[in-house]
Amino acid sequence: MIYTTASEWEADRAKRVLLFGMSGLGKTHLSNMLRDEAGWFHYSIDYRIGTRYMGEYIADNFKREAMKVPLLRELLLTDSVYIASNITFENLAPLSTYLSKPGNPDLGGIAFEDYCTRQAQHQEAEIAALLDTERFIKRAADLYGYHNFVCDSGGSICEVVDANDPQDPVMLALSKSLLMVWIEGSEEHRDRLIQRFDRAPKPMYYQPAFLLQVWQDYLAEQGVPADKVNPDAFLRYGYARLLSHRQPRYAAMSKWGVTVQADDVARVKTPQDFNGLIADALAAKQG
Repeated sequence: MIYTTASEWEADRAKRVLLFGMSGLGKTHLSNMLRDEAGWFHYSIDYRIGTRYMGEYIADNFKREAMKVPLLRELLLTDSVYIASNITFENLAPLSTYLSKPGNPDLGGIAFEDYCTRQAQHQEAEIAALLDTERFIKRAADLYGYHNFVCDSGGSICEVVDANDPQDPVMLALSKSLLMVWIEGSEEHRDRLIQRFDRAPKPMYYQPAFLLQVWQDYLAEQGVPADKVNPDAFLRYGYARLLSHRQPRYAAMSKWGVTVQADDVARVKTPQDFNGLIADALAAKQG
């Protein structure tokens, strides 16, 4: 860890942290607050994925749909219109839309094989975006004069690293540059996340072997062919299992850093509160 004591953290004038945990527990809220109120550089992994590494895939998908419309087809073929995603830190819908959902195309799904291809693209993009973090720390300071840096990671970070491997290249690169901070949720948070997801299922990234198992289990239990699967029903089916699958992976990552509770994160209102939260976590880890 780049900080081993609370005093080291408090004394550093160029603080660097990476926040990780399930989506919905406060990573982006904290990152926005630190950026807006204390001038931290906010590096969003999902934004980097959607712009730098998957932007062309996303735009091509839009163009593919537009080419089905005669008027837009003519305009595209004559370079008369320009199609691009307007992805932002707060609106990652273009990335989610591209990842899509497997199942019945009449219900907005895509073939499972195509879904797996997009999942593999996301895996490659997420690893690349994470490995870009060190360069962005230097870039933020050298180019823009930012010294405090927060990396707002995606919920799927635990799926693209092996924190139980002391030589994992991504974990080594991240831990030498930032303090890894796990925002850990309770069972109550888990229930709320499931309820929220049930209301509006969204595309997710899954570890490949886990995804295949969940897909096969769903087909067997429902007794339906792949092209008749209700995409949202499948996502709802897998979400609780996904939370359980990720929990030990996050816990393994936390050994490379510190853990804070989601309830405590919810009480953070100022950058000073955040600094105190991290100092307390470092003190607790030191024992």
